[in-house]
Amino acid sequence: MAINLDWKTGFEIELMAPAGASRRDLAERVATRVGGTVRRFFHPQSEPSAVEGRPVFENLTPGFRVEDGQGRWVASFVDDLTLQGGLDRERPPVEGWRRIVADDGRLLRLVERHCDPDAVGDGSLVPLAALFGTEIARHPSGMVRVADDRGRSVAIDAPLPGERERPCEIVTAPIAVDHAGALAVLLADARALDFFVPVESATHVHFDAGPLCSPAAVAALVAMWTRHGAGLKRLVGSNARCVRLGDWPDDLAVLTRSARFAAMDWPAARRALAEIKGLAKYCDLNLVNLINARVDKHTVEVRVLPGTLEADEIVAAAALFEGLLGWCRDADGGEPVPGSLVELLIRAPMDQTARTLWLDRLRQENTAIASAPGPYSPSTTLSGDKT
Repeated sequence: MAINLDWKTGFEIELMAPAGASRRDLAERVATRVGGTVRRFFHPQSEPSAVEGRPVFENLTPGFRVEDGQGRWVASFVDDLTLQGGLDRERPPVEGWRRIVADDGRLLRLVERHCDPDAVGDGSLVPLAALFGTEIARHPSGMVRVADDRGRSVAIDAPLPGERERPCEIVTAPIAVDHAGALAVLLADARALDFFVPVESATHVHFDAGPLCSPAAVAALVAMWTRHGAGLKRLVGSNARCVRLGDWPDDLAVLTRSARFAAMDWPAARRALAEIKGLAKYCDLNLVNLINARVDKHTVEVRVLPGTLEADEIVAAAALFEGLLGWCRDADGGEPVPGSLVELLIRAPMDQTARTLWLDRLRQENTAIASAPGPYSPSTTLSGDKT
């Protein structure tokens, strides 16, 4: 029996193209299937920097947006810098694949606004140089540098190294109905081109944040995940090799447990949440988009799901979290978090097929832990406590 989702959701599915292929190949196959087009764009990312005083470098890498014959967004196909395993870093760059790097994301917003992602060769930064009243400087290595009129570096355009055309994160448009069908055809296209699940892969689900815009719902969400997050990660099989996951700062729970927070209206609550230091995108549950209320991405993002090429697995996991978020949405601010995962799954407003599936898996996990040697007991899994 199919599992149905009621929440508008978007999905990010991390895959890898086989050697010799690229994410553009998958974008073109999808565009052909839907009778649409592929548009190249600058995809922003950040990566840790080894340069003292610069904690991150901001990147723009080639992304490919597919629109159908009516101009509606279907999906985008972009790089993900966390996908590294199996890539040949010594492989020469592929002609036409380049990245733009700066130490300030605001400079790259200028690149996105004024430069052409389809520019031929190494000339993409010419408009940026014109903004600063200078000219691009080319290096024999193929690197292009833009500096201001005092010689200070602004941005660098360089060939994309070491098979970075192969990582492919599928970013779907928001899906309101037939989530399984929409994902199934996308993943069938990926399998047809021999795309596979890389070792660091994760699947992210973005839930429309509108129903969660209240202090009571956010407080319930923080309390639920604080108590049961570890157990839920075990239940869904979070990938231990996936990076950019982690806990929220402790101040989030302190704030959301307070009577002061409960008494706030939503605009005041959003401002209070925005003031918490260290609350970033790269947590198990990403609340940044909820707090920032971006028009194009007003979501709560679940980041703990493992990578997969199976649409039914993704929808089943999304249904689990749809139910959990539904419990948070319906919380009145005084209802305690159920003490066990079993009780939480029973009480969450969830697709019944999904509820049965996850309760069965939870009982199987509990049985496996109970029969294994070690300090754990059945109550560890059922309670969801971290201890």
